Amino acid sequence: MPDATFAALASTIFEEMSGLAREVGAINLGQGFPYAPGPEAVRRKAAEAVLSGYNQYPPSAGLMELRQAVADHYGRTQGLALDPATNVVVTSGATEALAATFLALIEPGDEVVVFQPFYDAYLPLIRRAGGAARLVSLQPPEWRITPEALARAITPATRFLVLNSPTNPTGRVLDEAELALVAEACIAHDLIAICDEVWEQVVFAPAVHRPLMALPGMGERCVKIGSAGKMFGLTGWKVGFACATAPLTRHLARAHQMLAFTTPPNLQSAVAFGLETGADWFAAMPRELAASQACLVHALAREGFVARPSAGTYFLNVDLAASGVALSDRDFAFMAVREAGVASIPVSALYETEPVETMLRLCFAKADATLEEAAKRLAKARDLAQRG
Repeated sequence: MPDATFAALASTIFEEMSGLAREVGAINLGQGFPYAPGPEAVRRKAAEAVLSGYNQYPPSAGLMELRQAVADHYGRTQGLALDPATNVVVTSGATEALAATFLALIEPGDEVVVFQPFYDAYLPLIRRAGGAARLVSLQPPEWRITPEALARAITPATRFLVLNSPTNPTGRVLDEAELALVAEACIAHDLIAICDEVWEQVVFAPAVHRPLMALPGMGERCVKIGSAGKMFGLTGWKVGFACATAPLTRHLARAHQMLAFTTPPNLQSAVAFGLETGADWFAAMPRELAASQACLVHALAREGFVARPSAGTYFLNVDLAASGVALSDRDFAFMAVREAGVASIPVSALYETEPVETMLRLCFAKADATLEEAAKRLAKARDLAQRG
């Protein structure tokens, strides 16, 4: 019989909200996918590769052209020195990279530091691998990692730390002080950091993303996970990559081989092409998303909502308490989708303990007209909530 790790799981909040949005025809600002189709040249490359390229099993660790492109991209943009043959494994999406990493490295009883709110896949995957989560709660509006909270979470049994930056759902990009704090703790306690950096290209000036792997002493104790789907706004492609030292990638590659074995070769070729030729895209895409964020912030402000702008990702948070909403984020979110036709994500669903219940996550990677209408519908939901 299956144990409680997966058997007791309900549908994720993302599946639940998107399902309701489809059912009632609501605007979906819950699930994080952009309305734009992604760069045409990269999509054309994928189509051409299906018609004229190789369509059988590629190497399990990934096509060398993509592994080389990943190494070159991170060398150019983040100053990392990666050997494509030994430091890069291509996976079927970043979540599969996370699963392979957890299953390959965690031994039963190992403790893993996780910051909440968190991406919802972390805890079930860690527990399926036999690990135990040590939760650190971050608090709005700063959502900062503090030395005291981090120190309380680490015990002699702690072996790993999961770090997500840019951060979903808060939209924070960790600053140098926080990165240094995490690096210091990892070195002092001999921890491996599993770095979920899928939003690394979706960062808005003046914020700058710096990988934890680049800090002194961290190159040999980091697994860096990236996502082509987030880089190119092609979330359905599910092409990810895990980068680490050779001893770690050997373990990750074996776990990946047993999970997905490989990733469609046409998508790998197209992502390699995009990484090699995408400088203009990587410059323009964040500017366009920043403009979309500004549109939603202004639309929400006109309707009397207090939004907390983000420095990265597709998401911002609405402070419900500051916006005159007395309901919890979960109650308001479900009322808003059913009664006003706009789907969102209650941030409390991304905590396991002592949740913050006043924040609503909205995806702004949508057309301006959609964002304007969504703000009006949220105002309708607030009016319904205030009337009781």
